[in-house]
Amino acid sequence: MRHRVAHRKLGRVSEHRLSLLRNLAIALFRHEHVETTVPKAKELRPFAERLITVARRGQAAGGAQALHARRLVGADIADAAVLKKLFDTLAPRFAGRPGGYVRIIKAGVRRGDAAEVARVELLGSEFDPKKAEAARAAKGADEGKGLGGRLRRAAERVRGRKADDAEGGAPAHEQTKAVVKSAARARHSGRSGKGG
Repeated sequence: MRHRVAHRKLGRVSEHRLSLLRNLAIALFRHEHVETTVPKAKELRPFAERLITVARRGQAAGGAQALHARRLVGADIADAAVLKKLFDTLAPRFAGRPGGYVRIIKAGVRRGDAAEVARVELLGSEFDPKKAEAARAAKGADEGKGLGGRLRRAAERVRGRKADDAEGGAPAHEQTKAVVKSAARARHSGRSGKGG
C-alpha cells in the first residue's frame, strides 16, 4: 500500500529527479512556458510554486530576509539571470495572488512514443501562437540566403503560382524552373570539385 507516499519517482534516482525538476523550473522561469510530459508537469508545479512563494515572501519582507530568500531560491536556481528575473519580475507579478501561479494544459500525445504531453505556463504570460509564428517568420526572412534558401523560395513561388492558376491567373513557371536548374547546377559543380 502506498499510504502517504507523496511524489512520483519518474524512473530516476533522487539526485537525477531533483536535477530534472531544477532544470525544468529554470526553463519555466526563463521562457515562462515549457512543454513536457504530464507526470513531470504535475511534479514541476508544486516545485516551481514553492520557489515563487519564497521569492514573494523575500520581496515583501526586504532587508536580511530578502537576502535569505534569495539564497534559499538560489540553492535550486543556478542561473543568475533567471534568479534575477524571478525576484525582479515574477515575484512582484504574483504579489497579490495567494497561490496557483502555474497552469498545466494537456496538449495531446507525443509522436515518437505516444506519451501524454502537457504545456506548463506561468499565469499572466499566456503563450500567443500567432505572435510566435510572426516572430519565427521574421527570423526566417533573414535566413535562407544560400542554396537551400533559394530552393525553398522557388518552391514557395511555385506553390503560390499554383494557387494563382486555380484562381484563373496565367502560369509563369519559366523563371522558377530557371532558378531551380541554376541551383542544381551549382550544387553539382560543387561536388565535382571534390573529386566525386
